[in-house]
Amino acid sequence: MACFLVSTVAAIGVTVAQKVALKSEKKKAEVAEGEIKDYKFGCETKWSTRLKYLATTLYTGSFLLAGEHVLHGEVVPYPPFLTAAADAADAAEMLHEMSTVGVAMLALLVAAWGFGVFLWDFIKYRKHKKQQKLQLKKEA
Repeated sequence: MACFLVSTVAAIGVTVAQKVALKSEKKKAEVAEGEIKDYKFGCETKWSTRLKYLATTLYTGSFLLAGEHVLHGEVVPYPPFLTAAADAADAAEMLHEMSTVGVAMLALLVAAWGFGVFLWDFIKYRKHKKQQKLQLKKEA
């Protein structure tokens, strides 16, 4: 009924976190300009970019779920907008669905995003280590 609201609220929170991370990264870039850094696992992609991917996924999923709910008549263009909010018994059912289905979908999506970020970082890290080994062999 309104499970898409959970993802929407999470997307807004992730967008705020992304803006904070971007601001922090810009400050660090100004301070650390010109320093040569050792490559560490997970440093290839900035956190603001990772959070941007998560926010985009959450917004897209929320939009698609909201469209599906509109097609089924659960969301209407006039107040109270959510058909379940008109009756107290239906509102309780809606809140239960949001706390079970909505949170479960959000958790699964964030877990999939986390796995994707880990996999991407692992692939980049291994590629960098292989290049380092090749450079050491050429120098020797």
